[in-house]
Amino acid sequence: MRLAGARVLITGASSGIGAATARAMAASGASLLVTGRDRARLAAVAAEVGGQALAADLVTEAAALARRAGPVDVLVSNAGIGWAGPLTVMPGGTAEGLIAANLAAPIELTRLLLPAMIDRGRGHLVFVASIAGAVGVRDEAVYSATKAGLIAFAESLRYELDGIGVSVVLPGVVDTAFFARRGTPYARRRPAPIPPERVARAIVSAVERGRPETYAPGWLRLPARLRGAAPGPFRALAGVFGKPVSRRARPGATP
Repeated sequence: MRLAGARVLITGASSGIGAATARAMAASGASLLVTGRDRARLAAVAAEVGGQALAADLVTEAAALARRAGPVDVLVSNAGIGWAGPLTVMPGGTAEGLIAANLAAPIELTRLLLPAMIDRGRGHLVFVASIAGAVGVRDEAVYSATKAGLIAFAESLRYELDGIGVSVVLPGVVDTAFFARRGTPYARRRPAPIPPERVARAIVSAVERGRPETYAPGWLRLPARLRGAAPGPFRALAGVFGKPVSRRARPGATP
């Protein structure tokens, strides 16, 4: 899809990957609608890219957001929250919050915006998942499960849609406020964090080239493929190289 003149809605756009994607989309000539919960930051991003700010909580206001946005050509579902720590110490209600924000909300927003795309016979859906959804990550069982569900949702949608692009972007560790906001810093030695602009470029490329699946950085497709082809060796390697994260954890929002 050509982004020049396309009407694009980006969720979680107040900072991090969402804000970087708004800048990249604007540079490609797109007309931006940006949404998030931080009104001040969202307004600043909208002013920077010449877009419209639509502050909303996707978990409770998806229908209102869809009405305010109107028909869009591209939906980038990027918003979500994180939590890290052993499942046995996860506070009650946290799992439900992760599922609502990371999986149920993007599904509902897609359901609301998709009919207009189908009526026009064009459109593109982008779901920002995570490498955690493809391989699983220690101490992030519920977060990984929500991202895996998002990947499966996108894969299934491809089979029922004709003329509508569906892309999944799977970032690794990204240098944003995500880890600070979830309450647990990134403590592993590898992989090194990448800048959010790199993920933004992957999102733009996925739309322009119609790519169904993109990893950022690209080498992450190797462990994902290894897990599918040789799960035993993959788990052995993951046990050696996957270092535990801090046991101190609390839920927090992505940028």
